Amino acid sequence: MKLGYHLGYWSSGPPEGALDAILRAEELGFDSVWTAEGYGSDAFTPLAWWGASTSRIKLGTNIVQMSARTPTATAMHALTLDHLSGGRFVLGLGASGPQVVEGWYGQPYPKPLARTREYVDIVRKVVAREAPVTHDGQHFQLPLQGGTGLGKPLKSTVHPFREEIPIFLAAEGPKNVALSAEICDGWLPLFFSPKSDAFYRTALEEGFSRPGARRGFADFEVAASVPVLVHDDVEEAASWIKPSLALYIGGMGAKSVNFHHDVFARMGYEDVADKVQELYLAGRKDEATAAIPTSLVEDTSLIGPAEKIRDELAAWEETVVTTLLLRGDAATLTKVAETLA
Repeated sequence: MKLGYHLGYWSSGPPEGALDAILRAEELGFDSVWTAEGYGSDAFTPLAWWGASTSRIKLGTNIVQMSARTPTATAMHALTLDHLSGGRFVLGLGASGPQVVEGWYGQPYPKPLARTREYVDIVRKVVAREAPVTHDGQHFQLPLQGGTGLGKPLKSTVHPFREEIPIFLAAEGPKNVALSAEICDGWLPLFFSPKSDAFYRTALEEGFSRPGARRGFADFEVAASVPVLVHDDVEEAASWIKPSLALYIGGMGAKSVNFHHDVFARMGYEDVADKVQELYLAGRKDEATAAIPTSLVEDTSLIGPAEKIRDELAAWEETVVTTLLLRGDAATLTKVAETLA
């Protein structure tokens, strides 16, 4: 199992010590480093800025929100970063949710799976540069239909560094996970648990079995964001993770459409997820955090003394996960890497 470093998206500004942590991750032999975006900083700029100081580690986006850019604009970013990094770029995409898509980007959210399929198809056409790009879909048309009539199919002026750039899809529901297996090179799960492995394995098998599927289990990547905290006190370690879980379960999405809530409901924590959501949306964030049991944290994280973490890692190694994405400063990455070695 490989290790990656996930910077996440910015809060009020750039995270301190980011470059030091990235350089330490490369020194430690980490396979990849990933950036993200919400509705503040973007994912591509920090990756290019900090990635310029690296030489080996893969540079990925986890995730680029598709509604933020047209497929061709995203493909332009991908072509550019792949050249600048010498072929180390990985494009991680995600649909986000209706609150952000419609509220921030002003784009329609319905039929995210169909939009994703078209989006990825266009990006691949641009990168391959085999012909002028055309697409006559329900969600995207190239050239645009009903415009001036002057639009024409175009081919990127930039020749690709690689004719194929790996595309990973962030997905939580079974249909979207299956789609990642069918049309992408990897899956970016959030809140993965070894207890859910059979559920996700089935969804991936569904995608791999479809006509035209690109890959199978042998050459498909699953890079999971997993909190890893080495600490003698399990309860204290869990207390550092619970506020973030409360935010995602309770506040990252509307009450009727919160994909993170649904993940924990499928995991067997439906009553807990409902309670956390109710408290969080009522503004009682501390109570929402307190409502999360430590067992839920342990199901989706590796926390506690080093020996406990090493024992529990065996269960993760039996899952579909191929890369653990870690967070923290340079010192934390060193300590975790030594624990997991």
